[in-house]
Amino acid sequence: MKLSALIARSVAVTLAGLCATAAFAADIEVANPWVRGTVAAQKATGAFMQLSSKGGVSLVGVESPAANIVELHEMVMADNVMKMRAVPRLDIKPGQPVELKPGSYHVMLIDLKKPLAKGDVVPITLKVEGKDQKVERVEVKAEVRDLTAAAPMPMDHKHHH
Repeated sequence: MKLSALIARSVAVTLAGLCATAAFAADIEVANPWVRGTVAAQKATGAFMQLSSKGGVSLVGVESPAANIVELHEMVMADNVMKMRAVPRLDIKPGQPVELKPGSYHVMLIDLKKPLAKGDVVPITLKVEGKDQKVERVEVKAEVRDLTAAAPMPMDHKHHH
């Protein structure tokens, strides 16, 4: 009886260690993930969240079963024109959070498989590369918000301090 209890405890400790390793393997923290809702004929939308890392990582890819094409995008002003382009990676420096938000970096969900309604949950997989060049997958559940949902404009940020 004592041997079986010892084995059970050893297995439990090992499993707890494995779970902790899986949860904290990728050095990235994801906060407030959300997706903008769509109308019936709309085939693309954006996903947004805040990312931070204690040691520094790079976001090197994104996936979601909700869309046939999922890309990391950046919006930039060029010659007074807002332009959107796919980017291959986004570095998240230690202690410097990066916000994926409308009008900036964001995840594009293109060729949606169905409309996204407020309250739906969209699974998104972040491919995160650590300093060791190892790429790990981090699963995120992003809630769909109303079609009109938007992040505060930059001029409104003074009210958040």
